[in-house]
Amino acid sequence: MSTPTHPSAPTRHAGPGPWGEWALLLLSAASGAADAFVFICVGQVFAGVMTGNLVLLGASAAGGGEQGVALRVVTALGAYAVGVGCGAWMSDRSRWSLPVMLLVEVALLAAGAVLWTLGLITSDGDRLGLLVLIAVAMGIQGRIRATPTNYFTGTLTSLVGRAALRSWEQGDRWVAGRLAAVVAGAAVTALAVRLWSDAAAAVAVVPAAGALLIEWARRAASKR
Repeated sequence: MSTPTHPSAPTRHAGPGPWGEWALLLLSAASGAADAFVFICVGQVFAGVMTGNLVLLGASAAGGGEQGVALRVVTALGAYAVGVGCGAWMSDRSRWSLPVMLLVEVALLAAGAVLWTLGLITSDGDRLGLLVLIAVAMGIQGRIRATPTNYFTGTLTSLVGRAALRSWEQGDRWVAGRLAAVVAGAAVTALAVRLWSDAAAAVAVVPAAGALLIEWARRAASKR
């Protein structure tokens, strides 16, 4: 009599590893930089923090906030949704590799940085177009990474909860690092706005490009 077979247990995917964690740190810094740039230079909205945008939308609907913020919020929400949809299509339908998807994000951020640096953003309509580029990039980033790198309320809640219970997990130092990276990215962007405003949009490009290089190197190494 043959021995009955049982379904095998689901395979557990390995964590991102040290280099993958560094890529997550860099993407977190890029999201902080992008949101700080959009908030300061484009118009009091966020490119990747949609919870904040929903709050701003509610406030503007009740007559709060500065003039025109509702249009910018709706634009950011719509563009972010487009980015999420594109990220889902690239990752789940077309099975693009992670480096290629990150390349799309970097290209969008770089396009926005070039337009800003060359002084081509001169009107409210131009600012809306720039907002679209950056919000689409953040939507892609938010969709293609299972680990959050552009919305952190849940991450902070889980981390503080584990700290309160003294039940730290092995990777929590990397989680704390991602939170610090968001702050650092925003701080560097704010400093760039003060010291050299033409380069402010480029701050987000640098860490995003660094994450792309790491993921490309990891993929190349895995094929050897």
